[in-house]
Amino acid sequence: MTNTKAAQGGALQRANYTTTFGSLRDHQKGGVDLIADDARHYAFSNIFDVASTMPAWDRVAVAKNWEYVLETVRAEGTSPWYASTHDEFAICMDDGGTEIVVELVKPDSAVAPAGTEGAVLLEHEPVGRAMGRILLKRGHQALLPQGSAYRFVKKGDAGVLLIQTIGGELTQYRWSEICQTV
Repeated sequence: MTNTKAAQGGALQRANYTTTFGSLRDHQKGGVDLIADDARHYAFSNIFDVASTMPAWDRVAVAKNWEYVLETVRAEGTSPWYASTHDEFAICMDDGGTEIVVELVKPDSAVAPAGTEGAVLLEHEPVGRAMGRILLKRGHQALLPQGSAYRFVKKGDAGVLLIQTIGGELTQYRWSEICQTV
């Protein structure tokens, strides 16, 4: 690919950008800079800003595409057990200085009702075969397989997970609280 201005002998101008990865302890809220548009046409939220004000293990939607959502989760202590009838993915966005552990169990019987969308909260620890543990540090992703039960364990400072799932009974929609509107 040829840059037309450079090919014609003109000076090639490159923008200088610095990418800064945020964390729960060090983030800027950010926003959308509008030139000739209306803020109501956009949704913007910052996962670290959202996680900084929420209770541990709440699941707050920060992005939505049809039925699919990205949920921000404040990881602190040990979560309840969850299950889903479809695959989910968890990405460690901030490990708070120590890893986040995902514990997986293959239950002896179905723990999420058939046809349920999104994660469901289990009332009891699942009975079944341990599938293993996944250790997540910043930038690592874990598959949470359909039909499995899982929980997260976070020791030390709080961290942040981003979970890709289908919106369900645990998904909290707080658009008016978390999105830039002006």
